[in-house]
Amino acid sequence: MIADWPSGIADARTMQERLRGKVVIGAHGGAMRHVAGVDVHVAPAAGLTWAAVAVVEIATRELIASALAAVPTGFPYVPGYLSFREIPAAVAALRLLEHPPDLLMVDGHGIAHPRRLGIAAHLGVLTGLPAIGVAKSRLVGRHEEPGLARGSRVPLTHRGETIGTVLRSRERARPLYVSVGHLVSLDQAVELVAAMLTGYRLPEPTRLADRLSRMHP
Repeated sequence: MIADWPSGIADARTMQERLRGKVVIGAHGGAMRHVAGVDVHVAPAAGLTWAAVAVVEIATRELIASALAAVPTGFPYVPGYLSFREIPAAVAALRLLEHPPDLLMVDGHGIAHPRRLGIAAHLGVLTGLPAIGVAKSRLVGRHEEPGLARGSRVPLTHRGETIGTVLRSRERARPLYVSVGHLVSLDQAVELVAAMLTGYRLPEPTRLADRLSRMHP
C-alpha cells in the first residue's frame, strides 16, 4: 500500500486539493520511445483490484512489455474518487516493469475532473512521469458533438476552461475524452493518442492493457 493513502472521502478530497497544484501542463520536449497503457479492473467478488500495464513502442505500435498486478481493494466506489481505488494496483503493476516507460496513457481522466485530478493526473504526479488521460465517457464538462469521421475533435470545457478534447477515434464510434495528466500539453496529448490508433476505438496501449487487466482467474 502507498504510504499515507486515504481510507475515507474527506482525506481523499484533501489530497486531491493538495496534489492538483503539482500537475504540470506543458509540452514535453524529451524523447518519447515507449508509452505504457494503464488499465484497472475491479473484481468485487474476490475483493481485488487488478491493474495491467502494456508498454508499446511509439514508432511501431508494437507491444514490447507488459505487467499484471492485483492488490486488495481498499477504497469504496465513489465517482470522482476512483483514483484512490485504482492507483495502488496501477503502481504495483508499474513496479513490475524492468524499465520505466517514457509516458503513461491511462484509461481514465486527467484534469477533466471536477477537482482537476483524475487518475491520469494523480498517477502522473505520483510517479513523476508524463501522463495522458483517455476516458471512454465524460465525467464533467460540456462539448459539441464531434463530426462522425475518424479524427474529428471538439473542445471539452468546464467553468470557462478547456479541460480536454473529445476525439472521434473511429468513424461513427462513440468519442474518447482526452485530457492532460501531467507534463504534457493538450495538443501533444491528442496527437499522441491519435498516433496510437490502429482501427479500434481505443488507442493501442490502453486497448492492450484493457484486455490484459481482465485476464485473471
